[in-house]
Amino acid sequence: MRIATWNVNSVRSRLDQVLSWLEQAQPDLLCLQETKVDDPLFPSQAFEAQGWRVHFHGQKSYNGVALVSRAPLDDVRCGFVGELDKDPEAFELGEQKRVISALIDGVRVVNLYVPNGSSLTSDKYPYKLKWLRCLKRYLEQPLQRGEPLCVVGDFNIALEARDMHDPDRLSGGIMASDAEREALQMALESGLQDVFRVFEPDAGHWSWWDYRTGAWDRDRGWRIDHIYLCDELLGLARSCVIHKQVRGNEKPSDHAPVSVDLDWPPSDDDESGDHETDDLLF
Repeated sequence: MRIATWNVNSVRSRLDQVLSWLEQAQPDLLCLQETKVDDPLFPSQAFEAQGWRVHFHGQKSYNGVALVSRAPLDDVRCGFVGELDKDPEAFELGEQKRVISALIDGVRVVNLYVPNGSSLTSDKYPYKLKWLRCLKRYLEQPLQRGEPLCVVGDFNIALEARDMHDPDRLSGGIMASDAEREALQMALESGLQDVFRVFEPDAGHWSWWDYRTGAWDRDRGWRIDHIYLCDELLGLARSCVIHKQVRGNEKPSDHAPVSVDLDWPPSDDDESGDHETDDLLF
């Protein structure tokens, strides 16, 4: 099974790029963030014409998440209220369309677009911390049901110094503050692990390059697009790749796709932990 995540920064503006990458990469499931379109205007027909099924939870001009798959998805849930229907904060935070999940072959995949926070002095910063605290409660629900869990998306947080091109300057600022990192780590503390770091422990691997600073030309990026797996799935991971070359497209998103390959469903003779990397160049 191949699961991918991509902040496309407007699905309509980059529709041709998304459809082209789907054809090349052939993921079983592509999780999109920042689709920037109300649900009635989502370009469903373009996906369906190429054999893809889509579920979306969108918003005009900003936010928005979507799931694109070949096979039907089960139990699609939108927003924090999809898991926390009696939680007042889940309703409040649900005004921004940032969460969608579904079952694919029995795996619960959660697709997230974590708030950016803007700056440490912005009122968007405490909102981000509140959102992450709600995420912790949200992720506890599928785990309590015993569903194998894969959490993907644009997290807008670099958890470690090796996830930034200039950690000496950037550490402590927005997307790299102690409070953000601690809140995300608490949300993941039930056993979710960063699968990219199983295969690539070194610095220098980015998934986002800021439009505004010439970051792409100088390769001065951040790794803020993540895939987290529960222990059961982590042992079945065979590769996790940042498709960096996609960021070099004409009029690209500022993010590159990230994908994970899993031996799922597991076979009886599978030996968990026998990881093999797979260079995916598309």
